[in-house]
Amino acid sequence: MSRASDRAYSHIRSMILSGELQPGLQIREEALAELCGVSRTPVRDALRRLEAELFIRRNESQRSFVADWSLDDLEEAFQLRAMLEAYAARRAATRISWDQLARLRSHNEAIKQAISASKPDIPKFLDHNRQFHAIIMEASGSARITGMLAQVTEQPVVLRTAQQYDLENLRRSHNEHEELVMAFDNRDGEWAAAVMTAHIRRAFHAYAEAHARGTEMGKADEAA
Repeated sequence: MSRASDRAYSHIRSMILSGELQPGLQIREEALAELCGVSRTPVRDALRRLEAELFIRRNESQRSFVADWSLDDLEEAFQLRAMLEAYAARRAATRISWDQLARLRSHNEAIKQAISASKPDIPKFLDHNRQFHAIIMEASGSARITGMLAQVTEQPVVLRTAQQYDLENLRRSHNEHEELVMAFDNRDGEWAAAVMTAHIRRAFHAYAEAHARGTEMGKADEAA
């Protein structure tokens, strides 16, 4: 893939992840080419890649849209993430370095500061949460699992889930990270895998509850 295609891919993907391109929105190659500063061919290449990664879907007339996942789709993604991250945590527990442990503690302390503000700093939470989980993948020493996981977790749902968290869920996320650090400190792979599985499953239920509330509000708006 050309540099122009890579640039278009990164730009479009970022717009989807940030919510600038909303789920269900029709994708127009001409507009994207102008936004990305490239011709339509690199945009077309980027869209094919994004379609393979489930960011984009095509209808029967071959029009492209930003993917909008159903709750069943999302549950499957969370289940896959739980399996992969639990496996990575189990591996990391016996391989993690003291430097990596120190970095985990530093990022989780930053998460604590982000959620302790009078108004929780969600972008800061997301950034340090991403780096926390990335260190676990790094410590697992498995490029294969890292690649598989990227296709599951680098979806707009990650951002949407965090935005739906209330303060209680944010605190639970921080506390679960603390327990993961303890499991790694004790080199206990089974403990780390169990905590990671619960961590991801709780995230799904937090999202599902918010999704249900949003659906009910939508129905109420339609009835009003």
